[in-house]
Amino acid sequence: MPFLPINRHEMQAAGIAQPDIVLVTGDAYVDHPSFGSAIISRVLEAAGFSVCILSQPKSDADFKEFGRPRLAFFVNAGNIDSMVAHYTAAKKKRSDDAYTAGGKAGARPDRAVIVYCQKIRQLYGDIPLAIGGLEASLRRFAHYDYWDDRVRPSILIDSDADLLMFGMGEKHAVEIATRL
Repeated sequence: MPFLPINRHEMQAAGIAQPDIVLVTGDAYVDHPSFGSAIISRVLEAAGFSVCILSQPKSDADFKEFGRPRLAFFVNAGNIDSMVAHYTAAKKKRSDDAYTAGGKAGARPDRAVIVYCQKIRQLYGDIPLAIGGLEASLRRFAHYDYWDDRVRPSILIDSDADLLMFGMGEKHAVEIATRL
């Protein structure tokens, strides 16, 4: 398949009635190996799993685009931490986002992994939820949060995710999908 499905029409055109995995990302969908979402989704696809990409969701309707996946939601904030994408070191708002179409700022929420996971929990209840990528990896333990000027708990607590994949996740993702 030249590109993975990014909407219901493309999912149906690909012959997918229900995706195995919905990969949620804070980046625009770019099918290139410099994007972790592209690597993980293509590795899962090569292992025989159907994957749909939910890129920069904003509304409940966006999260319902593909329906409930058969196995799980995999969530990441994108190639860059969402707070770094939005703010400078001086805590000033950035005017652009290199990982969004047209460079438009504000397409992903602050603390994207937490926001996306909380929305998925609200809409889908106990669906398996795995997080990964830079934002999850860096916040896997209690950590000092520069923007809040306080210690925050592990992102697993704030996001209510079931699993956290850190580092390069190609093998982790396939193993998790296989076990599910």
